[in-house]
Amino acid sequence: MIERTIDVPTLDGATTTFITHPERGGPHPVILFFMDAPAIREELRDMARRLASVGYYVMLPNLYYRAGVMELGALDVPEVRTTMFALMNGLSITNVMEDTDALLAFADAGAGAAKGPFGTVGYCMSGQFAINAAGRHPERAAAAASIYGVRLVTEEPDSPHLMAAKAQAEIYIACAETDHWAPPEMVADLSVAMALLGGRAEVEVYPGVEHGFAFPQRAAYDRDAAERHWERLFALFARRLRD
Repeated sequence: MIERTIDVPTLDGATTTFITHPERGGPHPVILFFMDAPAIREELRDMARRLASVGYYVMLPNLYYRAGVMELGALDVPEVRTTMFALMNGLSITNVMEDTDALLAFADAGAGAAKGPFGTVGYCMSGQFAINAAGRHPERAAAAASIYGVRLVTEEPDSPHLMAAKAQAEIYIACAETDHWAPPEMVADLSVAMALLGGRAEVEVYPGVEHGFAFPQRAAYDRDAAERHWERLFALFARRLRD
C-alpha cells in the first residue's frame, strides 16, 4: 500500500488530505471519504486503509482546514466537544462541494487514480456531503453511502434528500435504530424520498445499535453492525466502480 498526506489546493486555501491506495494494479477508482465531526484521527485513517486495500484510491480530506484545525483530541473533554460542535456547525454544503471539486481535480491530475466513476462515503455530519457530491457530479459519481448521517432531510434547496434525485449514483443510507441526531421521523421521510428514485437508493435501519456503531474507538461500537456496514460498502463500490 502507498499512503501520503498532501495539502490539496482549494478555493479557500488547502485541505490536508490523507491518500492511500494499492501500490500496484492501478489506476484505481477514487473514493472520497468524508470525515465525521470529531475530525481527522488514526481511527479514520485505518478505515481509509481498509477501503484502499481492496483496490481503491481513497482520499480523506480535513474539512476543518478553514478554521486551522486538523485533529481535536479526546471527546470526553468538555472544551473539545464545544470546539467540535462549533466547527461542525461552521461547515456548509457549499464549501464542502467546492472542496469536492478540488479533490477530484487533484486526483485527475496525478497518477494512481482512475479518471472515471468515483464513489463517496460520509459518516455522521458528512453523510449529507457524500450524497450531495453525487448530486453535484451526476455524470461521474456512481456510488454514494451515508452511514448514520445527519441533516439528510431539511427545508433547504440543497437538502440531501432533494440532491439525491439529481444524482445518477446508487445510494446506500445506513441508519442506527437509536440516534437522536437522526430521529425516526427523519428516517421515515428520507425513506419515502428514496423510494421515489426507482430502486437505486436504499435506506437500511440497523436494529439495536446507536449512532457511531461503525467506529472501533467509540463507546457505541458494535462489531456485527460495523462488519455489516463494511460488507454493504464493499458490495456497493464493487458493483458501481468495478463491474
